[in-house]
Amino acid sequence: MTSSLPSLLVLLGPTASGKTGLSIELALRLNAEILSADSRQIYKHLDIGTAKPTQEQLEAVRHHFINEKLPTETFSAGQFGIEGRRVIADIHARGKEAIVVGGSGLYIQSLTDGLFDGPEADPEIREVLEAKVAHGMTGDLLDELRRVDPDSAVTADITKPRRIIRALEVFYLTGKPLSMHHRELKPEIGFSPLFVGLAWDRQLLYKHIEQRCDAMLEAGLEHEVSGLQAMGYDRRLNALNTVGYAEVFAYKNGEISHEEMVRLFKQNSRRYAKRQMTWFRRDGRIQWVAMKEDRAPEDVLSEILAASRQRSQA
Repeated sequence: MTSSLPSLLVLLGPTASGKTGLSIELALRLNAEILSADSRQIYKHLDIGTAKPTQEQLEAVRHHFINEKLPTETFSAGQFGIEGRRVIADIHARGKEAIVVGGSGLYIQSLTDGLFDGPEADPEIREVLEAKVAHGMTGDLLDELRRVDPDSAVTADITKPRRIIRALEVFYLTGKPLSMHHRELKPEIGFSPLFVGLAWDRQLLYKHIEQRCDAMLEAGLEHEVSGLQAMGYDRRLNALNTVGYAEVFAYKNGEISHEEMVRLFKQNSRRYAKRQMTWFRRDGRIQWVAMKEDRAPEDVLSEILAASRQRSQA
């Protein structure tokens, strides 16, 4: 069946998979603007640790959802979905293409499928759950989530207890898993998404991740964190209690050695990539592009552009 909706290219993949460079070339060839589906690039002052596009890349192609919030401000996947659909409609109305680029599966899901915002937080339930986290029982909460909402638990991160708390809270308040709410509530979508994922051999991807971690440190990640501290920011903020920043903050606070900081940075980055791929593999709509060290970038671009043209002509 032919869709009358404009096509939307969604370029996704784990961290360090090469999305940024490809997205710039694709945008230039398609006369497109880019939406960053990254939960941290929206924050100002978080540059090296979020692997933001360079200033030259930002000037070459218009980007949305980059450098729009302060680290103290909150921004959720639900907000990204609502605001992202508005931005895409505006881009299409101006006769241009839109490309979504990122590794946050929840942000992409919110944009293309909708996301259940859920009931307001219940103070009593929230207090009980937060008390368990404070007493080192996050693992017990994750086990509970696996029992009542296994789909949400698959991509849950024990280092981000707020998401675990929210999923349990929604279940306790509504009697239905959060993942079920996500499937049932679908907003009006004004585009037809084409999901293209960058697939690397795991060990090769891990090699790239470790090289990127080294490059970030050489580029001045520790200095960037010092600057954030000087501005009064610390890792208690959601934006900074994330891979890369959390480890450097721990080192600067004297909690771990420099060697341990580097080790944890790389280990947690690999684990993050594994969680990203776990999320993406659940989505059968994704067309995977095989990535190899010796594969020419032009060849990869050609494959993605061919898939995009085929969707537009369908």
